[in-house]
Amino acid sequence: MTLTWALDPSVRHLNHGSFGAVPTAALQAQSAYRALMEGAPVKWFVGVPQRIAQARARIAPHLGVSPDDLALVPNASAGASVVFSSLRADPGGEVVVTDHGYGAVTAGAERFARRWGCTVRTAHVPLAAGPAEAAAAVTAEFSDRTVLVVVDHVTSPTGRFLPVDLVCAAARGRGIPVLVDGAHVPLMLADPLAGVDCDVWVGNLHKFGCAPRGSGVLVARGPVRGQLHPLIDSWGAGKPFPASFDEQGTLDFTSWLAAPDALDAVEREVGWKVVREDAAALVAEGARLVADAFAGLTGEDHRVDVGMPATPFRLVRLPGRLGLGPGGGNAVRDRVLAAFDVEAAFTAFGGQGFVRLSAHAYNTLDDYADFARRCVPALVGWSRERG
Repeated sequence: MTLTWALDPSVRHLNHGSFGAVPTAALQAQSAYRALMEGAPVKWFVGVPQRIAQARARIAPHLGVSPDDLALVPNASAGASVVFSSLRADPGGEVVVTDHGYGAVTAGAERFARRWGCTVRTAHVPLAAGPAEAAAAVTAEFSDRTVLVVVDHVTSPTGRFLPVDLVCAAARGRGIPVLVDGAHVPLMLADPLAGVDCDVWVGNLHKFGCAPRGSGVLVARGPVRGQLHPLIDSWGAGKPFPASFDEQGTLDFTSWLAAPDALDAVEREVGWKVVREDAAALVAEGARLVADAFAGLTGEDHRVDVGMPATPFRLVRLPGRLGLGPGGGNAVRDRVLAAFDVEAAFTAFGGQGFVRLSAHAYNTLDDYADFARRCVPALVGWSRERG
């Protein structure tokens, strides 16, 4: 057996970071679970909590955590919403976020702050900041009124690690709870929570981990875990964490159940260590090709100095103000997809647009060479359009 994918071969896939890709073995497993559900619904839903507990037990070793500390959620944003919906705060408190945060999670933090009469403080972390400088930028926003810190493990718009170990240690010393948004991190790191003393860590299995869409994790350790409740009040509500999350009505849980099949398939057929190493080397070389292609047309340096770059991500600077107009990077993404059948992520930070390149097991160097050959000239041309 070899690792195969359901990806359309007529499309270039350079954006594994946003939505991932699923091995066919996992999709087949999900279809089998769904057939069982539809074949005998009563029998299925009676047995769902036990099946989910078994899935947690298979997923936990891939993250280096105990199944008893792990709950399954639809995605990292849903996990963050669990925290925002469960915790309380006194009026006048402060919530600390960063300017690299994922928009939906930051919006949830702002909603949490409004509900409890708190304010939000945003830490400004320079793109090129190393661990010490980045941690200092976040902890400088701490005060005696800080009630919650929300920090990304890997940032979505800028594709970099943040020193969550240092931030969490500083917060723990002051008794401040920390939510780490590790949306991109599961399987990107072999032991993602090593040295990270946070209260809650959330991540997506359907990004780098290649699980079916809608499979995320919430890891809770420490006093906060007893306060966490699922977003849906159901028959598991009276159970302790994480069993309370295993029973949430008639949702389609097949993505959760097939998630360990995806993780195991990649390990069995390729090996996660190999995937991590190969993806890092490939995207670095791919980004060099793309940056050089831009430079050949603009005469400018399009490389980006990113402190603590996430290994399967690389940023390349876009020319002019491309990616900053109406619709932002998503407008560029949609235009590239329509014109070239290329899936790529376009982001912005600090008034500069970027293409955020990703790599995974199915990518080859030709994917990036093709982007450099076909897309880069068009992007340069679009950057010079007026109106």
